[in-house]
Amino acid sequence: MIVHPELRRAARHARRTLLAATLLQGAVTLTHLVQAVLLSLALAGAARGDTGQLPALLGAVLATVTARAVLARAQRRTATRAGAQVKVRLRDELVAHLGRLGPAHLTTARAGAVRTTLVDGVEGVDAYVSRYLPQLLITLTVPPLLLAVLAAVEPLALLGLVPALLLALGGPRAWDRLLARRGEEHWDTYEHLGADYLEALQGMPVLRAAGAVGRTRERLEARSAALHRATVAKLRVSLADTGLTDLAIQGGTTAAALLASWSAVTGSATATATYLVLLLASECLRPVRDLSREWHAGYMGVSAADGLAALRTAQPTVADTGTAQADWPAPPRLHFQDVEFGYGDAEEPVLRGVTFTAEAGRTTAIVGPSGAGKSTLISLLLRHRDPLRGRITLDGRDVAAYTLDSLRRGIAVVSQDTYLFHATIADNLRLARPDAMDEALARAARTAGIHDEITALPDGYATVLGERGATLSGGQRQRLALARALLADARVLVLDEATSAVDERREADIVRDLPDATGGRTVLVVAHRLAAVRHADRIVVLDGGRVDAVGGHTALVGAGGLYAQLVTAGHPHEEEVTV
Repeated sequence: MIVHPELRRAARHARRTLLAATLLQGAVTLTHLVQAVLLSLALAGAARGDTGQLPALLGAVLATVTARAVLARAQRRTATRAGAQVKVRLRDELVAHLGRLGPAHLTTARAGAVRTTLVDGVEGVDAYVSRYLPQLLITLTVPPLLLAVLAAVEPLALLGLVPALLLALGGPRAWDRLLARRGEEHWDTYEHLGADYLEALQGMPVLRAAGAVGRTRERLEARSAALHRATVAKLRVSLADTGLTDLAIQGGTTAAALLASWSAVTGSATATATYLVLLLASECLRPVRDLSREWHAGYMGVSAADGLAALRTAQPTVADTGTAQADWPAPPRLHFQDVEFGYGDAEEPVLRGVTFTAEAGRTTAIVGPSGAGKSTLISLLLRHRDPLRGRITLDGRDVAAYTLDSLRRGIAVVSQDTYLFHATIADNLRLARPDAMDEALARAARTAGIHDEITALPDGYATVLGERGATLSGGQRQRLALARALLADARVLVLDEATSAVDERREADIVRDLPDATGGRTVLVVAHRLAAVRHADRIVVLDGGRVDAVGGHTALVGAGGLYAQLVTAGHPHEEEVTV
C-alpha cells in the first residue's frame, strides 16, 4: 500500500484534477451508503408490515441509483482527464531530459528499452494514478467511518469486520517484497524483449543479408518464453494476494451477517439495526475489494516506477552550467587549444594536444585515417562530452560557458547517419525553421543539390517520406539533411561525413559551392574522401589523435606528408594534377 515516490511525484502533475476525481469517487461511495440506509428502512418496515413509507423509500433508492450513475460517469471522465494530464506532462519531462542527456546516454542505454519506458511505462502510470490513488484515499477513509457507525448500531458486528479488514489490508503486505522483486524481474524482461524486437525490425535488411533471421527468431522466442515465465511468477504472487483479500472480504461479510442475525434472534437488536448491519457490512468492505481491483489495473505502473525514476534522474555526461547565449552576431572563430580526450578506462587517449583554428566565415576541413579522432572533435565541440585537458572556444569564449541549448542551436550539424521522419519533405526541412517560406526551402535544396530530384517527384515537396526516409537513396537522404541544416539560422555549420553516400563529383561540387551559399557561417567539414575537401580554405590533417599538418590542398600535397599519401592512395595521379 506504500506509494512509490516516483508515482507520488507523477501524481503532482494533475493534483487538482485528481482531487476532483477523488471527491467524485467519495460521492459515489456515499450513494452506496445512502442506498444501504434506505433499503434497511424499507426492509425493516416491510418486516413490521408497515408499507406506508415503502413507495417513498423505493423512489429515494431509485433517485440514489440515478445519482450514482451520473456521478460515476463524471468521476470516470475526470479520472481519465487526470491520467491524460499525468501522461502528457511525464512524457514531456522525460523527453526533455533525454534531450539534455544527449547522444552519449544512448551509447549505454538501448533505444528499445527507453522506448518501452516512455510508452508502456507511462501508460501503466496512468491507470495507477487515475484509478488506484483515488480509491486508496477512499479505502483509508470510508471503512473507519463505517466501523464507527456500526459500533453505535451493533458493536457485536465489529468482531467479524475488524479482523477481516486487518487481514484484507495487512495480510498481503507479508509478501510485498516478493511481489516487488517479481515485478522488477517482469519489467526488466519486458524491456529487453521490446529492445530486441525494435533492434530486429530496424536491422531486418542486415539480418536477411547475413542469413541470420532464423537465429534472431530463436533469440526472440527465448526472450518471449522468459517474459512468459516472469509473468506467471508474478501472477502466482498476485493471485495469492487477491485470494487472501477475497477470503477476508467474504469471511468478514459472512461473520458480520451471522452476528447480526444472532442479535436479531436474541432480540438485542431491532429489525432496522439488523438490516443496517447486513447492508453496511458489505459497504464497509466494498472499498477494499475495489482497491484490490484497481491495484491490479495499475500494477504495470508500479513495475515501471524504478525504470522511470532511473531515466528521469540520469545525469548528463556534461553539466549544463553555462550562462552565455550562443547568438553570435557574426560567424565565430573556432579554436581548439591543446585538447586531450579519452574514453572511459582506455589506456591511450583518442586526442592528444590537438590545436588548430577554424577562421570565422571560412571553411575548414578535418581529414585523416579512420580512428584519427575526427568525429570525437565534433562531439567535444557540441559538448556531448568534455575534454580531459585543454579548451575549445567559440568567439573567444569556452564552449562550456554557453548554455547547452543555445550552443547546440547555434551549431547546425549534418552527420553521416541522417534521420528523416515519416512526414512530408517540406515538414522534414521545416524542422530546422518552422516559419520558413517555400522559397527558402527551395533555395536550401538547390544548394544541397536535391531540389531537381524533389520537384521530379509526383507531389514535390509535399511527398511523404517513409520511416527514416526509406523511400530515398542514401545520397538523397544526406543531401536532404544538408538542406535542412542550411535552412537553420546557425552561425556554425558542421558536416560530419555528411556527403559520404553522394558520388564524388557531386560531393565536390556541393562542398565547393558551400562558401557562397553559407555566407555568414563558419563551416567545419569532416571527410574521408579528399575530393570533398580540396577546395576548403584550410585543411587540418589528424593522425593518431594528433595534428599532423595544417594548410591548403596544394601546399599539403607538395609537402609530401600523410595528406599526400592519402591523396595518392585515393587517386594515384592526383599529385600530378594539383601540384
